[in-house]
Amino acid sequence: MTSYARLFQPRLDGSPLVTNIEIPSIQRDYAQGRTDERASKVRSRFLDVLHTALTGKAPVSLDFVYGSLEGETLHPLDGQQRLTTVFLLHWYLGYRAGELAEEQPWMKFSYATRPSARLFCERLVRAAPAPGETQPTSWIVDQPWYLYVWQQDPTIQAMLVMIQDIHERFADCDGPAAWKRLAVDEDPAISFLFLPVELTSGEDLYIKMNSRGKPLTAFENFKALFECAISWSGDRATAIGHRIDGAWTDVLWRFRGDDDIIDDEFLRYFSFITDVCQWQLGQVPTPGLVEERALRLFGTPGDEAEQSLNFLTHAFDTWASTDVREQMAELFTRTDIGGSQPLVIFGADENINLLEACCRAYDDSDRGRFTYSRTLLLLAVLLDRMSPSGDFPRRVRVLRNLIEGSDNELRPQRMPALVADVRRVIVEGSLEGIKGFNQVQVDDEQQKLAFLQQYPDLTDVLFRLEDHPLLRGSLQAFDLDPATLPGRAASFEVLMASDEHWLELTGALLAAGDYSRRLGDRDRQFGAPHNAAPWRRLLAGESRSGLASTASALGSVLDAISAGTNVETALRDICDAFARARVQQQNLDWRYYLVQYDVMREGWSGIYASVKAEMGYAICMLNRARMNGYYRDPYLSALVREAEIPGVDEGGPYFIGGYVDEPRWFSLPRSGTRIRNAANGFELLPPEEGRFRDAFDRECDNLKVGERYLHVVPQQEHDGSLVDLQDRVASGADLLRRLLAVGL
Repeated sequence: MTSYARLFQPRLDGSPLVTNIEIPSIQRDYAQGRTDERASKVRSRFLDVLHTALTGKAPVSLDFVYGSLEGETLHPLDGQQRLTTVFLLHWYLGYRAGELAEEQPWMKFSYATRPSARLFCERLVRAAPAPGETQPTSWIVDQPWYLYVWQQDPTIQAMLVMIQDIHERFADCDGPAAWKRLAVDEDPAISFLFLPVELTSGEDLYIKMNSRGKPLTAFENFKALFECAISWSGDRATAIGHRIDGAWTDVLWRFRGDDDIIDDEFLRYFSFITDVCQWQLGQVPTPGLVEERALRLFGTPGDEAEQSLNFLTHAFDTWASTDVREQMAELFTRTDIGGSQPLVIFGADENINLLEACCRAYDDSDRGRFTYSRTLLLLAVLLDRMSPSGDFPRRVRVLRNLIEGSDNELRPQRMPALVADVRRVIVEGSLEGIKGFNQVQVDDEQQKLAFLQQYPDLTDVLFRLEDHPLLRGSLQAFDLDPATLPGRAASFEVLMASDEHWLELTGALLAAGDYSRRLGDRDRQFGAPHNAAPWRRLLAGESRSGLASTASALGSVLDAISAGTNVETALRDICDAFARARVQQQNLDWRYYLVQYDVMREGWSGIYASVKAEMGYAICMLNRARMNGYYRDPYLSALVREAEIPGVDEGGPYFIGGYVDEPRWFSLPRSGTRIRNAANGFELLPPEEGRFRDAFDRECDNLKVGERYLHVVPQQEHDGSLVDLQDRVASGADLLRRLLAVGL
């Protein structure tokens, strides 16, 4: 991106130096200054845009300016009209700001269409009206250097019309300020994309871009420029041009839109190919229009351009005379699980035809449309079609697993490494040297490969487990034990087919052990009763050693289900046995309460916040990942539900904001009496209205509520922590019922 004035300055990106601009003779006369109705409307709208950019805070880009360089002289092939107008704007604001006294680089602008236009431009930039000149056009015509014969030159007359309209539009602006925004500021208000094109014949390109006599589409302009940009490749450039108009159009024609045009589809697939080529070269594509990057990449002679052209040609040729939908259906599926082929692929897009999806949705500025995941899978297909391995189904399964296990790694800066990894997996069939994908998932793939080499008869069992939408290839939460894997895999599939049993499952898992995963300094991740995402976070993304506790609890529950006859009964029996044992042991810790009371496991996110992530009697059950949304104190929720207090939201009370170590109070709807869960029981606050206070004090005396209105739950030390000897929820619920009974 550059501005008109900066076009004449050396640039750090190595772009060619421009010291002169000369409109070539093949170009038409300057048209934006014509006086017909259409030209007048175009001129008015264009000047409005420029005025807004220079007087407001909304800079404008004037799109691409293409041209060939002869030495340091730029011959514009597209952008002549815009460049001329901006040149005249520089002259106008330059005299308004008193900046024309000295010669400046931007003044080297001329026309080769006819000598008179060239001479006019040379004379104009040397003329410096007074900054207060109110009739610049009349002033020019009155100058001794202005020739009478110029009245017959359409380009000069059009320039005079434009200067007059510029004056009328910009007369009320601050000249020096506008000049600064135009030519001085670090971020200029008016900019464009400059693309130098190496050509053997500028006339050839001009003919290609203007032969139809009507405006070309963005793709048609790009196609013409691309063919010229790769002219260094000789006959190959001609062949590619023919393919674009023939075989490659046939490939994409089946994906055309309702308008029966494939321009957008072509550009999207070309964008995908260009990105892949840059990633393969170790480059991270810069933001901006892909057309500019593509012309630079493919149009710069050398090994990199040769390699990129090879991939481009293959990426199109490989689909010629091929039923793409049929081919993709043989490779991928959204529903069938467990087989080696087709492979289940995940994500929001239901379309398994990756080529079609790419042509319809690829957008390097919006990865939600065609994701990095789909990008890498499509690349894998292309690589295998280039060098068939005979083992693609197995290799692409490994790749699918690596992709699904690398959510945090799928980002722009990492794509060169990820693309290199795709080549290692698909072409070389190796997991050695993988650097881009998540290393935990790489380790999982290596362990599974070793396991199946030893127990090949369990391939279908393992593949079916990998294809489960909650696991998506990550099996770190499962012991790779041939004796237990088949039964546990079958039980997992039954148990996780829907959320019917997930509430009971969260209790059974906790009865089997603390299966949670620590999330930072405050939170722990558990399963959730009606939300699949927490299960995915719980069961994947960690090493086998890191998921040892989770795997142990999950294995115990799955074994119990395998041995039982009814899922619901098996889960409930696990919970009941655990609760009875804890009561007998007088060890009513946080696990006891979460297992015993379903409402304490109803959080949507499965995340619990506590001080230093140490679960106990001060915890928050989050609906989202943060406490700035709704959350609950699970002990208060259980207390309110057990006491059957009317007028409280289902599962409530709810809280918003605050910190995990702050007290959370629940107010009785009628009296405003407040209660909170404390480390050693429940603390009360008396009602503020006097008419309730006597009843509150009498009942506290009857219940022997101690000092500071604390309802104490007996405790003893167990493994270094104080735990309840009696069920605080049952005791607290009885307390609330007594308070309600006396009118509070």
